[in-house]
Amino acid sequence: MRYVSLNFNRDNIVKKPTRDGYGEGLVEAGRRNPKVVAIGADITASVRVNWFQEKYPERFISLGIAEQNQVGVAAGLSLSGHVPFATNYGVFLAGRAWDQIRTTVCYGNLNVKFGGAHGGISVGPDGATHQALEEIAVMRCLPNMQVVVPADSIETRKATIAAAEMIGPIYIRFGREKVPIITQAETPFKIGEAYAIREGTDVAIIACGAMVYESLVAAEQLAEEGIEAMVINNHTIKPLDAKMLIEAAARTGAIVTAEEHQVAGGMGSAVLELLAQHCPVPAKMVGVKDRFGESGDPDELMAAFDLKHTAIINAVKTLLKRQ
Repeated sequence: MRYVSLNFNRDNIVKKPTRDGYGEGLVEAGRRNPKVVAIGADITASVRVNWFQEKYPERFISLGIAEQNQVGVAAGLSLSGHVPFATNYGVFLAGRAWDQIRTTVCYGNLNVKFGGAHGGISVGPDGATHQALEEIAVMRCLPNMQVVVPADSIETRKATIAAAEMIGPIYIRFGREKVPIITQAETPFKIGEAYAIREGTDVAIIACGAMVYESLVAAEQLAEEGIEAMVINNHTIKPLDAKMLIEAAARTGAIVTAEEHQVAGGMGSAVLELLAQHCPVPAKMVGVKDRFGESGDPDELMAAFDLKHTAIINAVKTLLKRQ
């Protein structure tokens, strides 16, 4: 069991958008490798690619509102030896350009990196059209594609740098709103390796993205009632860390998954597909339940869609009672 101590303290939390970590990571990736290029599609500043543009203007291409063309250009750049990062709102990349991602990039196993911004319901006022709630499902089903959903800005920076150094297509999901920073610069990170950030024997809460923090809060409150919950930061949705997740299921005998995404086809589905074949245990899924998003305050939306720590607590108690 891979365990990482985070020295978690709710009273001393700093918040920062994961999109900032993406922008910082892209600049650092560009510094390390002159072959890294960035492709914008009208919303450059919103997804923090403007930071790369300011630092390396000769390696930045702006295409305007043309998502499908953005993917095609990225594919061409990869074939010419570059390492292109195509960044856009996740709902546009995964929706409007899915055919180009599937047939041009993944079928050819091209070295293209995708930055999917505005992931989840916490986008807030932009509403259902801009809140990506399905893109994990449609990205993880593609052969050759890897999918990463970092927990905070520090981890997003690491994921972006790591993506530039690997070969093949990868989708990194990040958000707009400030979320708690729970990892540190020295916290280990490797694509494909999940890790426990809290030990427990009664249930394992497997989470990604902003729900990792909510899972830690839930675990603290559950401990006050005598329920010891393991919390796993499952930042890589594909490839899953099968060994880690199977061991967690075997050790606790109960699983709760938590994600800011549709429960159908998302991280929870991926985890339970794995466990159904190798270590079937009672499970509950916390996520969006077959509905579109709405416009509103991000925190209020998270509560309204049952994506706060209270929903995780309720899922754990219901599951353990059923056991």
